[in-house]
Amino acid sequence: MSKAEAKNRISKLREEINRYRYQYHVLNTLDISEAALDALKHELYQLEQEYPELITVDSPTQRVAGEPLPGFVKVTHQARMLSIEDAFSFEEVQEWFLRLQKLQPSLQEDFYAECKMDGLAVSLVYENGFFVQGATRGDGRVGEDVTHNLRTIEAIPLELRIPSESDIKSFFQKHKNNIDENIIKNVFHKQLTHIEIRGEVFMKRSQLKTYNQLMKKQGKPELANPRNAAAGSIRQLDPKIASARGLSFFGYAMVGNYGTTTHEQAHDVMSLLGIPTNPLNRHCTSLEQVHTFFSTIEKKRDTLDYWIDGVVVNMNQDEMFEALGIIGKTNRAVIAWKFPAEQGTTIVRNIEISVGRTGALTPVAIMDPVQLAGTTVSRASLHNIDEIERLDVRIGDTVIVEKAGDIIPKIVQVLPNLRSGKEKKFQMPKHCPICGSAVARAPGEVAITCTNPNCFAQEVARLLHFVSRAALDIRGLGDKIVEQLVQTALAKEPADLFNLKPDDFLSLEGFAEISAHKLYVEIQRHREIPLNRFILSLGIRHVGEETARDLSAHFGTIEKFRQVSKEELSFVKGIGEVVAESIFTFLNDQIEIERLDRLLNEVKVVEQKTKERDGKFKGTTWVFTGTLSSMSRDEAKERIRAHGGDVSESVSKKTNYVVVGESSGSKADKAEQFGIQIVNEEEFLKLL
Repeated sequence: MSKAEAKNRISKLREEINRYRYQYHVLNTLDISEAALDALKHELYQLEQEYPELITVDSPTQRVAGEPLPGFVKVTHQARMLSIEDAFSFEEVQEWFLRLQKLQPSLQEDFYAECKMDGLAVSLVYENGFFVQGATRGDGRVGEDVTHNLRTIEAIPLELRIPSESDIKSFFQKHKNNIDENIIKNVFHKQLTHIEIRGEVFMKRSQLKTYNQLMKKQGKPELANPRNAAAGSIRQLDPKIASARGLSFFGYAMVGNYGTTTHEQAHDVMSLLGIPTNPLNRHCTSLEQVHTFFSTIEKKRDTLDYWIDGVVVNMNQDEMFEALGIIGKTNRAVIAWKFPAEQGTTIVRNIEISVGRTGALTPVAIMDPVQLAGTTVSRASLHNIDEIERLDVRIGDTVIVEKAGDIIPKIVQVLPNLRSGKEKKFQMPKHCPICGSAVARAPGEVAITCTNPNCFAQEVARLLHFVSRAALDIRGLGDKIVEQLVQTALAKEPADLFNLKPDDFLSLEGFAEISAHKLYVEIQRHREIPLNRFILSLGIRHVGEETARDLSAHFGTIEKFRQVSKEELSFVKGIGEVVAESIFTFLNDQIEIERLDRLLNEVKVVEQKTKERDGKFKGTTWVFTGTLSSMSRDEAKERIRAHGGDVSESVSKKTNYVVVGESSGSKADKAEQFGIQIVNEEEFLKLL
């Protein structure tokens, strides 16, 4: 894959991941499986590792996904609930450990391996031994208070157990010389006032079967799978729903100082306190033991009474775990080894075209349904005509479909020996299948796009982008509602949304008076918009969240931004010729000018105020390429900004320094061409 193809794919992956994450974590729904979402995230992570210069701070890989639901009280976590980096092979696990050894040469092979439960992560807080608060992960820093639902789960003790003296004695004998006995005794005897447990709420397969049998008898909808059942139950305002579903819980961590020095000890302490932990979890003294544990669990997977999607491998020693630190939104000292890809064969019956926000035509394979990793697969994106030609996939072909890491389906191979001679080669249409307009392919780009800016599919996609989380964040306006608004001509552009009345929604499918009024209020409360979100919401080609922030910080007001020239755009950090051309073309398109005028009549754009930063790097611009061993890319950028410098994603003549790490890309070559100072990691640390 070329860099241009990777950039396009990364952009699409980020957009889809953010949309699906918002569905799952905020709207309590998901159009795809969580495993498929994991696959999207892993593909994005792999591409960003291959092209680290394309990583941005707003990428889904750099943050923990999710937001608190408005129906619940917000809870700020004492310590962030971080995500975990994925691996899909033993080789990737070995590479992970080698990276850690570079940071900590004295690191020994000492691990604690756990079954990766497929449910909902929660935090439990106990005061003086009593359960007082439970919260979801949310965005990692702020979650939702779901105490009322968690109290209904019998697996979660409302009061911590006081271990017997024989239990305590056995614990000390097992872990002698590696613990603080005084602190642990205080924990066991409820003399430590505050204890936080983290773990996973899940529904057993047997319980799901029993519950669905009851629902079927009552003529009510059945639950799709254990994961959705657990997540949906905990996010209900009525605790009777969670109580009726018979959920379970396994603890996997304790947050704070409890006198323990290893992850294994923490699990033993939780068990003694009455917190259930997975009995299959194991202490492993080598990577080979981890490999054996993984193979054993993989074989048992289908016989277990709960869903798991891999094995979590932790560095066992707490001191070393903390010393390894955090990279982005994940702890370095833990990795999730996901189960391997599952493949199947099916037949491509047709190839259809999907039209996106920018007008890009994406071919989608329509296949005979095939069961992969517990889900039915019948569609797979073929991305673009280049991918179709590379695979040589034809309508009627027998193909191998894969869900790498139990994730999104992907055609990986065609079986030409099974062809009957009736297969048909696919030709990209010369006209948009939605509006009939001509299509075009810009020089140097892989995407073929519809040339009609008023295309129905583009109008729907643009409106969805306008209300998306990263832009205006108008909740409740999903795909189906927006499609109906465009079809009925109630809204064809963003300005139209603010003129809608509650009665307008009543004419749409699925609305009653309360829901119509609620959505009306939600739209109206977004009439005041920060400049960076407003710029992003316009859907300008090549302008993502980072670029929108840069433009906002540079121009400060929407008036100055609208009057910008190409020359002025060249002075904005991070803006190259292609992006500048795209912005200038958009702002000078008569149709877009009129749409923007109408939108500004409905909303107020808040000016962006920026503070002048001082420091020894003030007035300098830095670019990073490759991987740093001493800190993450985000950490390095924050260090630069803290000293007054600016960071850009691309090299230009305005760049002062290019920091080169391991596996650096083409940015270093470009820096040499421009005569820009190149520094390695050691030199960079000295400059800091």
